Amino acid sequence: MQMPTGACDTHAHICGPADRFAYADERIYTPPDSTLEDYLHLLGVLGIERAVLVQPSVYGTDNRALLDALSQRRQGLRGVAVVEPDIGADQVRALDAAGIRGVRFNLVDHKGERNVVPLDVVRTLANTIAPFGWHIEFLVNLDDAPQFAPAIAGLPVDVVVGHLGYPRHGLGPWSNAASLDAFLRLFETGRCWVKLTGPYRISAAPDLPYADVTHLARRLAGVNPERLIWGTDWPHVMCKKPMPNDGDLTELIAAWLPDAALRERVLVANPAALYGFAGSEALGKAR
Repeated sequence: MQMPTGACDTHAHICGPADRFAYADERIYTPPDSTLEDYLHLLGVLGIERAVLVQPSVYGTDNRALLDALSQRRQGLRGVAVVEPDIGADQVRALDAAGIRGVRFNLVDHKGERNVVPLDVVRTLANTIAPFGWHIEFLVNLDDAPQFAPAIAGLPVDVVVGHLGYPRHGLGPWSNAASLDAFLRLFETGRCWVKLTGPYRISAAPDLPYADVTHLARRLAGVNPERLIWGTDWPHVMCKKPMPNDGDLTELIAAWLPDAALRERVLVANPAALYGFAGSEALGKAR
């Protein structure tokens, strides 16, 4: 499959080098070094010109590795950070200048109650970042979070969820669940964006092509194609199945979105709108 000009990978992580950027003591996995150089090589092979780096949980609120990567490519690269809830406007302004365009809340891999939105914290943070046009990205199992839609109602920012909603109990049970219907209603209104990422995290299949994900991807596209984005989920941290080949993994979008015009919207126009890519902006050489 030929990637369209300006295609964007909206979900990847930079991990390490560990001898420069130490991981948080409280973490649930330790990844191998997965550097910006490694990642840019992959993007070159795949023909992808823009990318969004998402702060991995192993760093907590220490965004140094992310910011270091962003400093090396000021064109065609954006970031999503993890910050303290009481972050001030001046700090947000500095992160915005560095290329950050959103903040991430992990409601899954933490010590607190799983899949519960901390309302007061989220509302306070949303009010702080709203003047900068940022969004909040949630890692959440939507089949296990019945209060997610009402919890984010009224927030003054866009909301993004990864891994096609990341159903904790699998696609089969979720396909006819009331929680899916509630989520699709939320998605239909335009209040929420969905990332077509990590099919191996939700599929019942042990390996590519994760055919059971196709139905959900197409259903999401039928509900609101203007709020879908795509990503590799590189370097596939905590992958508990055979490690997928990134070329084969990327090809899945052709099955999920058979229409070329729709693929271009999802790969180019939608991420450009959400992350603020301008014109012909693309990854260039290091500074």
